[in-house]
Amino acid sequence: MSTSESHIPVGPEGQLPRRFGRYALFDFIGKGGMAEIYLARAHTELGASRLCVVKQILSEFALHPQFAEMLIHEAKLAARLNHAHIVQVFDLGRERDQLFIAMEYVEGFDLNALLRRCSQKKVPLPFEFAMRIVSDTLSGLDYAHRRMGEDGRPLGIVHRDVSPSNVLVSLEGEVKVCDFGIAHANDVVFQHSDHQMDEAIKGKAGYMSPEHARGEPIDARADVFAVGIVMWELLAGRRMYRRESDVPLLEQAKRAEIPALPKKVLPHEDKLHAIVMKALAPNRDERYASAGAMLRDLDAFMSEAKLVASPLKLGDWLMEHFGKELIEQRHARDRVTPEPASPPAPAAPAAIPSTSSAPAALPSTPSAPPVSNRANGAGTHVSSSPPVAPPGPPVKRIEPDPPSLPASTVDVVPSSAMKAFEAEKRRSNAGVIVAAVVAMIVLAAIAFFLRHR
Repeated sequence: MSTSESHIPVGPEGQLPRRFGRYALFDFIGKGGMAEIYLARAHTELGASRLCVVKQILSEFALHPQFAEMLIHEAKLAARLNHAHIVQVFDLGRERDQLFIAMEYVEGFDLNALLRRCSQKKVPLPFEFAMRIVSDTLSGLDYAHRRMGEDGRPLGIVHRDVSPSNVLVSLEGEVKVCDFGIAHANDVVFQHSDHQMDEAIKGKAGYMSPEHARGEPIDARADVFAVGIVMWELLAGRRMYRRESDVPLLEQAKRAEIPALPKKVLPHEDKLHAIVMKALAPNRDERYASAGAMLRDLDAFMSEAKLVASPLKLGDWLMEHFGKELIEQRHARDRVTPEPASPPAPAAPAAIPSTSSAPAALPSTPSAPPVSNRANGAGTHVSSSPPVAPPGPPVKRIEPDPPSLPASTVDVVPSSAMKAFEAEKRRSNAGVIVAAVVAMIVLAAIAFFLRHR
């Protein structure tokens, strides 16, 4: 969902913009199964501010003791993650008895929204970009899976809900994974409510590993399986599990009957298909042992196939096809961004304790229109997905599915490249001024010397 599609919610707390602790909420991004998501501006006591995304946990979840305890635990773990391909969580607390999570705002799209827009505009996503998105997703996951605590022990982080809605692509061509651990907190509540479980499964089961669908303990290989499904769908141009089937989606996930990938005109296609099918091995012992192992094979394939897909090229492609509408959204958003006369008092309760990996201050990351940070840990599904075009003929469009959960939303962040460019420009201008002053002094000295010879 983009900010152009947002609206002002009407509720007991009134209209937007409004205060929420040290945050000024000014745009409603979306509502999912467990949270309402807002675009906000965080203010410090000294008046500095930054765009961010605030997820307000719905009261029926926030007041659930087990859910709240698990969510806080998982959010603290997520705040330890500091990686180029992971959305940074930088605040967790309670405000007026409402549990919330604040995270960086990523300007661009989630993969779900990107595929939908490609389909609407009949613009195929280039094959090399699709593979780069998968590669960067694996890089972020591998870092999270290997993350150690201060005691040197593995934190045991598993995402549990890797899906297109949780893979964000910024206008800078950066790929980031969001919502680590939220699905784990969801499981605490879902196991006590058949109705909530049914609603969650509609979006979540489409990317579940078979062991996860059976309710067994899971590890990093469950995330590898989910990435395999995303990659399979990008290559096949359709959903892997059929929602219109007589077999329920959760049952399809338990069986893990993987269809063969259709043959396309792709470089080294057999090697590529072998990577996907190994990631999708129903027996986890036959699967890639880690996201890093799958990443090494995929990067070797991309090198052999001479696929060049840098973030710069991906960002240029996004700007070429979707830049105009995103810039218009940015301008519209900036016109309504509140700037309070005086900074608010800092939020009181349970902020995440500062650690070497989880800075208490806001991260210096980019801002602008939307990508898709999801509203719930259950996972929204791709409502319609577009063609992924290899260097040859384009792949068929992913068949549309009627959405069963609210469309996913987006995190946003300010452009680090633009900031760096402007800083360099200021330094360059300063250098020119200094050089001009020095030259004037030298010329004046020479003139003085000549006059007094």
